[in-house]
Amino acid sequence: MESITKGKLYLLPSGLGNAEPLNFLPSSTLKNLMNAKHFIVEEIKTARRFLRKIGYKANFDNCFFCGIGKHSSDNISDFLKNTQKGNDIFLMSEAGVPGVADPGSVAVILAHQQNIKVVPLTGPSSILMALMASGLNGQNFCFNGYVPIDKIERIKKIKSMSFSASKENQTQIFIEAPFRNNQLLKDILENTFDDIKLCIAMEITNDEEFIETKSIKSWKKNIPELHKKMCVFLFGK
Repeated sequence: MESITKGKLYLLPSGLGNAEPLNFLPSSTLKNLMNAKHFIVEEIKTARRFLRKIGYKANFDNCFFCGIGKHSSDNISDFLKNTQKGNDIFLMSEAGVPGVADPGSVAVILAHQQNIKVVPLTGPSSILMALMASGLNGQNFCFNGYVPIDKIERIKKIKSMSFSASKENQTQIFIEAPFRNNQLLKDILENTFDDIKLCIAMEITNDEEFIETKSIKSWKKNIPELHKKMCVFLFGK
């Protein structure tokens, strides 16, 4: 009896915002995708739209989608068993790369537990692209994720990150929900020493892309409008 080659879990990046994904996804990333039928996604509708945009031609009626949610670990674990039948599975993010500021890590750790080969594919990551373009220390950095919503805790976190950036020369990377960006920037400018460097990387790869690194003192002279814009913030020495 012929043995079946076990399938793999591929980590498929998506575009950032409205940028044309084929401008940022190399052909090698798309090579195995066109024959895939199994997908783990956050939102089926947006996943289908993205797949069509990058040239996926298969009939979605013949495809299988598993959603990532707060209580979906059991469903994902069962879905990953499709690899035992030789089926590759593609894990897709809503924006950027799976597993980085993204719930896809749940599927990845379950794949490791089932001894499924995990294959990360090349694509855009706003976090790494912001670090690349910031001019800040890329040898020693920390991604802090979302800052706290509570104002007192948020200011405490801002001060802690700016201290680490200054005293340890460790670049601090953080993000916020787009509709709270202006308030975050206000808190940063009011609670950070003037000589700390701040990089604001907005709408990376999109038409409105804006990336600048300046001292807090300089930012106070010209405060940008960030409301509802996709931004990555970085503190540096």
